[in-house]
Amino acid sequence: MKLSAGVEWAIHCCVVLSLAERPVPGARLAELHGVSKTYLAKHLQALARAGIVQPSEGRDGGYALTRDPAGITVLDVVRAIDGPEPAFRCTEIRQQGDLAAPPEECRQACGVAQVMAEAEQAWRTSLSGRTIAELAATVDGAAVRATI
Repeated sequence: MKLSAGVEWAIHCCVVLSLAERPVPGARLAELHGVSKTYLAKHLQALARAGIVQPSEGRDGGYALTRDPAGITVLDVVRAIDGPEPAFRCTEIRQQGDLAAPPEECRQACGVAQVMAEAEQAWRTSLSGRTIAELAATVDGAAVRATI
C-alpha cells in the first residue's frame, strides 16, 4: 500500500493543530515540517473541503481543526488527501491472455481480489480506530505550542 507524501504531511499538521491554542498559518505549518508551502496549501485545502480544518483570514488567521481531535481518525485524513477509492483495483486479468476464463466463470471476485479486499478492509479498520488525539499524545505538546 502506497500513500502520497501529502497524507503524512496532513496527519502531522492535524497533530500540531490539535495542540494549538489558536489558528496556525499555513506558512508556519510548512516551516515546522520543512515542506513546500505551496504543496502543503493544496493539502490543507483538501482537509478544509473534507471538513477537518477551517481556514481563517486576517492578522490572526490560519488553520484550526473543526472538531475535537478525538473525533478525527487517521482514516479521515487519508480519505481527505488520497480520496476514498480502494487501493487495489481489479482489472479482471483472469479474462485476458492465454489463460483467459470466459465471463460466465467470473461472476464472483477471484481469490486475488478477495485477498486484496480483505487486506484493505483490515488496513482501513486499523486507521479508523486511531485518532489525531492519540497521535498528539505521543508528542511533547508544550514544545509544539512553544514553536507555533
